[in-house]
Amino acid sequence: MIKSLLGCALAGLIALHAAQAASIPDLGPVAVEARDSGLPEGWAQHGVFVEILVRAYQDSNGDGIGDLNGLTSRLDYLKSLGVSGIWLMPIFKSQDHDHGYHVTDFRAIEPDYGTLADFDRLIAEAHRRGIGVIIDYTLNHSSAEHPLFDAATDGKTSPYRDWYVWAKPKPSGWTTFSGDPWHEVGDEAYYGAFGDALPDFNLRNPAVLDFHLDNLKFWLNRGVDGFRFDAVGVLVENSSVAWENQPENHQIMHKVRALLDQYGKRYMVCEAPSDPGAFAAPDSCGSAFAFGLQKHIIKSVKMGRLMPDVLYTLKTLPVARMGTLLANHDAFAGNRLYQQLQGDEAAYKLAAATLLTLPGTPFIYYGEEIGLSASTPVAQQDQELRGPMSWTAGNGAGFTSGKPFRPLVENARTHNVATEDGKPGSLLSFYRALIKLRTAEPALSTGSFTALSKEHEPIFAFLREQGDTRLLVALNYAARPASIGLPGGIDCKSLQLVVSQPAAKAVPASGKSCELKLAPQQVLILKAPRQG
Repeated sequence: MIKSLLGCALAGLIALHAAQAASIPDLGPVAVEARDSGLPEGWAQHGVFVEILVRAYQDSNGDGIGDLNGLTSRLDYLKSLGVSGIWLMPIFKSQDHDHGYHVTDFRAIEPDYGTLADFDRLIAEAHRRGIGVIIDYTLNHSSAEHPLFDAATDGKTSPYRDWYVWAKPKPSGWTTFSGDPWHEVGDEAYYGAFGDALPDFNLRNPAVLDFHLDNLKFWLNRGVDGFRFDAVGVLVENSSVAWENQPENHQIMHKVRALLDQYGKRYMVCEAPSDPGAFAAPDSCGSAFAFGLQKHIIKSVKMGRLMPDVLYTLKTLPVARMGTLLANHDAFAGNRLYQQLQGDEAAYKLAAATLLTLPGTPFIYYGEEIGLSASTPVAQQDQELRGPMSWTAGNGAGFTSGKPFRPLVENARTHNVATEDGKPGSLLSFYRALIKLRTAEPALSTGSFTALSKEHEPIFAFLREQGDTRLLVALNYAARPASIGLPGGIDCKSLQLVVSQPAAKAVPASGKSCELKLAPQQVLILKAPRQG
């Protein structure tokens, strides 16, 4: 009788787990199937990326929501902008149906965006134009509505219980981004550093890391050129005072890096705002965003002089192998550049010129190249930064023929592609010129960097050198004329004008000691041949 009861109980447990497994997305192993993208070696390091929220870029079917087919229809524009790479914010099926970070299936496209076939076409068309595509991926957590978490909450007998982080009793004394990260379920609690809707994976469990690596291979096998990894600083937590930037995080990311290396010509960049330099190390991600630098650049532009933190950051971070930016989709990184600089386009161009001439791999946020502003009113601060792209001055801003999922940005009628396209002096023309120059001149993309200015000077001047090419960049942050004396080895008479904004017909230099004179808020890029 007891044996019979045990048999029934076991059969019931097996049936329960079978039902759970039936609702869980494909977890099967994926083999490496490397194929050549056709992109050149070093395509990412030698070019410029644009970050795109698919939902906000281009609607192709009139439902007011941007989609993959809409983005594909705008690839010629991105080619004309000169970018060599696109970073797509999350495109996976999600709970939030907005920014996409509440993932419910790591191998499925968000239905609002289209299908896997649409995605495959996007990749093929991007590659045909010489543009790489990297996608956002979150290792740290899933949505609370992910079937894996649903199975994990079913009790300790669930085979997926240990895929998430649990404690009994609920720990106390912890504070992370959302406050207390421990969320009660019965007499236990699960860990979610970003809130109860985003439970953290247990990345100490080898099966969980294998799950993610297989997901990455799924997308790499479809032709994806790499990934932007979200929140890598919080992958593993060791205590209430050691929950961020733990050594295990670097070990995990090094394994991920090793996987991408098997595919060749793949690029990855990590988000780790509180310790970007460590994650940019070769034994970790290999590249991370240089958070902090953008705020120092913008502060310099606003203050009218070179702030010390710019030089300090360029000395202390391995910026040459990092992603650089002025703004992105997160409010902590800063508002839309248009808001930060209060619509001052001369200041805007100074900030852009700084980004596009310094070392690193620049990332511009969609619409940054036309001065896209914030979108209001919205429910959350981050949503202000994620308004629809402005293509025309007409109704729907060329983004949609229907009602946009979010209000159009505030300056859609004045700052849009149609208005700025081909217009001398426009932001779009300025970005195109600088991106073209950067990709054409290895000295700007991967060359050495030598600062010529001291802190608090109105002009930020520096040299970028590679091979026989030496470029001199001089940016006058002040709203008044300023000058800077150039060091020996630079002959004023040999300087050749490459870029000047506002326009200049000749190199503004004089004196035996080679003094460079700049107009208010002027951008100058000059060729400086070596003497002898």
